Amino acid sequence: MTEDSRQLLVLLELRFNELMALCDAQKQKIQELEQALEVKETELNQAIEKIGALNAKCNNLLTAQVISVEEGEMKNAKMRVSKLVREVEKCIALLNE
Repeated sequence: MTEDSRQLLVLLELRFNELMALCDAQKQKIQELEQALEVKETELNQAIEKIGALNAKCNNLLTAQVISVEEGEMKNAKMRVSKLVREVEKCIALLNE
C-alpha cells in the first residue's frame, strides 16, 4: 500500500468515526425530543381533562343560576298574585259595604 493510500484510509476512518459520533449525537437528541414530546402530550391530556371538568362545572353553575332565577321569579310572581288577590278582596269588601 502506498503512502497516499494509507493517508486516504486514515482520513476515511477519521471521517467515518466523526460520522458515527454525529449519528450517536442525533440519536440522543431524538430520544430527548421523544421524551419531551411524551411529557407535553401528558400535560396536554391533563389540560384537556381539566378544561372538560371546568366546562361541566360552568354548565352546572349556569343551570343552578337559571333555576335560582326561576325560583326568584316564581316567588315574585306569587307575591304579586297575592298582592292582587288582597287588592281584589279589599275592592269586594268596599263594594259590599
